[in-house]
Amino acid sequence: MLPWSNLLPASKTKTFALINLGLFLTALGIVLFKMPNHFVTGGVSGVSILAAALFPGLTVGPAMTAINVILVVWGFWVLGAGFGWKTVYSSLALSGMVWGLDLLFPIRQPLTTDPLLELFFAIGLPAVGSAIVFNQNASTGGTDIVAKVLSTKTHLNTGQALLLSDFAIAASALLVFNVQVGLYSLLGLIMKAFLIDLVIENLNVHKKMEIITEHPEPVLQFILHTLHRGATIYPATGAFTGRDWKVIHTVVGRRQALAIRNVLKETDPKAFVTITTTSETIGKGFR
Repeated sequence: MLPWSNLLPASKTKTFALINLGLFLTALGIVLFKMPNHFVTGGVSGVSILAAALFPGLTVGPAMTAINVILVVWGFWVLGAGFGWKTVYSSLALSGMVWGLDLLFPIRQPLTTDPLLELFFAIGLPAVGSAIVFNQNASTGGTDIVAKVLSTKTHLNTGQALLLSDFAIAASALLVFNVQVGLYSLLGLIMKAFLIDLVIENLNVHKKMEIITEHPEPVLQFILHTLHRGATIYPATGAFTGRDWKVIHTVVGRRQALAIRNVLKETDPKAFVTITTTSETIGKGFR
């Protein structure tokens, strides 16, 4: 039992835990792979890596903390109280995790001699972490704050403003480090966008099932009382046969869809079933 679980409802405790998991994975990617290779793929971590290279004695963790504090104050000043506690918490918590991990594991040289392998993990870990955080309707803060402010002050939307700010940060690696590091950083920025979308889609994937059957009760009872999922049932008439059928509509997880198929094989082998993949499901029992 988490020490704060008696202070928060179960749903909020889970959200808080998942946000922290996502932030920790992001911090791991920054400390173990981005910092030693000087990969600047946007964000406050990218600005901090640049700052640490330009100002001897400055490390990434303290730089991230200072920048995020400034951005949080600026965000509240421009956007007001509706700024969002999750963004504030995520910004400061991520900085603290990077600072702490860097103190515990001060890695100054790449772990391997393969830059592409390092880039994959430098992007992969934060992409998974960011996707988990985004899936909880939160963000990792940083340049997200800049993007929100820019979107309110210019004609750019939040996505365009975020891409513009991150591209400018990544391109700066060409000037501060060298062409190779700069090109890897720009490649990483492109990879990050695709990976985050891919992970978010897979986190929210469910199976939508349409079951046409003459004997709906066995499978319906299995869905309701064994899987504890909901379903909608409505009548239908076969266009060719003119026979009356029942159609069961339900949305379940991958393994649950397989279990329903197995039940249908035993109870109604003649049932007609279509299964499609949904990238997101919103409603009771889901998001």
